Amino acid sequence: MSDGAAPDRPGPAAGAPPAFGPADGARRTRSGFVALAGRPNVGKSTLTNAIVGAKVAIVSDKPQTTRRAIRGVATTRDYQLVLVDLPGVQRPRDALTGRMQRRVEHELADADAVLFLVNAEQGIGPGDRFIANLLRRSETPVIVAVNKVDRCSRPRVAEALAAAAALDVGEEIFPVSARTGRGVPTLVEHLVARLPEGPFFFPVDERTDLSEPTLLAELVREQVLRRTRQEVPHAVEVEVEEIEEPRDGLVVVRAVIWVETASQKGILIGARGRMIRSIGTAARREIERELGARVHLELQVRVRRSWRSDDRLLDRLGIE
Repeated sequence: MSDGAAPDRPGPAAGAPPAFGPADGARRTRSGFVALAGRPNVGKSTLTNAIVGAKVAIVSDKPQTTRRAIRGVATTRDYQLVLVDLPGVQRPRDALTGRMQRRVEHELADADAVLFLVNAEQGIGPGDRFIANLLRRSETPVIVAVNKVDRCSRPRVAEALAAAAALDVGEEIFPVSARTGRGVPTLVEHLVARLPEGPFFFPVDERTDLSEPTLLAELVREQVLRRTRQEVPHAVEVEVEEIEEPRDGLVVVRAVIWVETASQKGILIGARGRMIRSIGTAARREIERELGARVHLELQVRVRRSWRSDDRLLDRLGIE
């Protein structure tokens, strides 16, 4: 795991396979970036994790789960596929969503290909048509994946595929289930074929460019999202302030959960502290799984009104 966010286009990685050349006889490899576009909660993070083979993006059924462009790196002997899990495309409402949308547009323009996900279960809606119009104006190749086919009957899947084709964007359409893996290998094979030949961008054992504090903060936020409803998920962000080196095999992680109102703080703490204990227990288990060590997790809930419009805090949180 890297110590900070990688640049937009990192150079060839140390320890990566050598660059190919016509005269050196080195193995030819493919590497490149595929941006995932789609409405919120269409399954981009689940698909990223499935292809990478590790949890690099948190998953929930709440909108705005993904707030940063998260790179998941899938590497084999012959290719390195860098999936850029983007925030859901949306019209900006504040500084936070404005930054999210600018990041989406930047990553879409800079990618080697775009994977546009739609939801077979929900069908095609205005949000999908908005994104299709955006992608149609781009010169970046687009591939369409109809996700969540495991939850639909065959006629419903056929209907979703036809509706996706009617969007008139993308070279090919793939029915997939990010949850079960159905259709994913075929999709990956097609994506890899779209990558340019070249050396790898990341070390072969790296799965994401998220810094360790950011990844651990996301694991805490995931547990908040799973336990809250209504306005609370939108108003929550997590910042890891300190990670103490292990002593006697125990890593100490200190994190702050930011909310916008005192009532939201009360919800997160819960009656007699039950909610915050539940969040902490579940998050600690996820962090221990990630770090491979015993963890003591300290959580504080703090109120910062209108933090979603606070550029200084957004900078500190790494939401660019």
